[in-house]
Amino acid sequence: MSDIGIIPVDFEARFDPKRMLKERLDRAKEAIKNSDCDALFCFRTEDARYLMGYRHHLGPAFIMGNAVVVLGKNSEPVMWNMDYEQCQQRMPWFDKSQIQPRANFRETVGMKRWAEQVEHHFGSLKGKKVGVDIWDLNMEKAIKETFPDTEFVDGYQSVLMRAKEVKTQDEILCLKIANAMTEASMQDAIDFLKPGVRECEVLAVAWHRMTAMGSEWTQCSNIVASGPYTAPYRRFTSDRIIRNGDPVIIDIGASFNGYYGDLTRTWICGSVKPTRAMKEVHQNCYNALFNAAAQIKPGATNAAVFAAADPYVLDSLGHGAGVNPWEAPAFSPHSKDQPVPLKEGMVFNLEPYAGDPKIPFGARLENDHIVTKDGVDIYTTYPFDERLVIDVHPLDVTTGRTRPDYNG
Repeated sequence: MSDIGIIPVDFEARFDPKRMLKERLDRAKEAIKNSDCDALFCFRTEDARYLMGYRHHLGPAFIMGNAVVVLGKNSEPVMWNMDYEQCQQRMPWFDKSQIQPRANFRETVGMKRWAEQVEHHFGSLKGKKVGVDIWDLNMEKAIKETFPDTEFVDGYQSVLMRAKEVKTQDEILCLKIANAMTEASMQDAIDFLKPGVRECEVLAVAWHRMTAMGSEWTQCSNIVASGPYTAPYRRFTSDRIIRNGDPVIIDIGASFNGYYGDLTRTWICGSVKPTRAMKEVHQNCYNALFNAAAQIKPGATNAAVFAAADPYVLDSLGHGAGVNPWEAPAFSPHSKDQPVPLKEGMVFNLEPYAGDPKIPFGARLENDHIVTKDGVDIYTTYPFDERLVIDVHPLDVTTGRTRPDYNG
């Protein structure tokens, strides 16, 4: 099956959006069926995307009510959103009653009116148990007043994440396409990188490439950190002028069809040879990345993966990827206290870090991984700055192909 072509065609099997919509919803229905919840209230925009394919315009802040989906244990989902007229026209596979005007929770009366609509579609929730995917104190008072006889419980980690944790074939294709778009953006950024440009200019080049390729949004605000900002690592982009020989960490991610790529590389600006100390720091990070990947297989745990990279991590080694760029499973120092077994079809990004402020030099590297029945598919193909690699790891199939002295 193609993992590069974006447009569905008649001459080969590619990404099938209708199949993905059906399989995602089927998994969510199965997850709620296997729980003790009677319904799910989903307020996260990415959960509206997962359950019904609603593409929100996104933004820097979460606004409660912009996209709400209710899924009953024995019923089809209903969505309230800010683009409902467009959705009714453009999503004919849903009954029009399944797409409703936005639930305005900015006013208390909005919650009450929405509750009336929910009970119209799903019946009384008196005495029922409802899972909720996100919760805040302002909503708590309103929702409990509106549904006084309903029990509310976690519906995110215990229900939706059980549906999301193993990806469908089409979700994996979307993630791979997002990653390919991210790699193209990384290439443009590194091609542009030279002494005298600013961090923000490098990011602008990457962002332009992602957007031009059709990226819906980005995995985060994106990071270009250079020189002393690499150790300790500063996770945002500034107007610092990058100088010859500076280390530069670039951490970016494109979004395709709601799914996120994520890629980090550390590069030396200009045609300068790094010092031995710089190489050793980078090698520690590089080894941590691939040693962690070597632990990935069905039945292994996130704790084992984290331990293989420790101590070359920040507060976390990595995270799952999907319609939310930070899904389960997590990889942190706390994973050992509650280890999560890895399953075939899980997808996650690992991003170790090593740094020495005395040089100053910091290295952050990141690859994307799929758990396969035989172990791991490292579907990031972008190479490393070979000036910084001392010994090539057996799992690294990218490094060495561009070296002038490579005779393979």
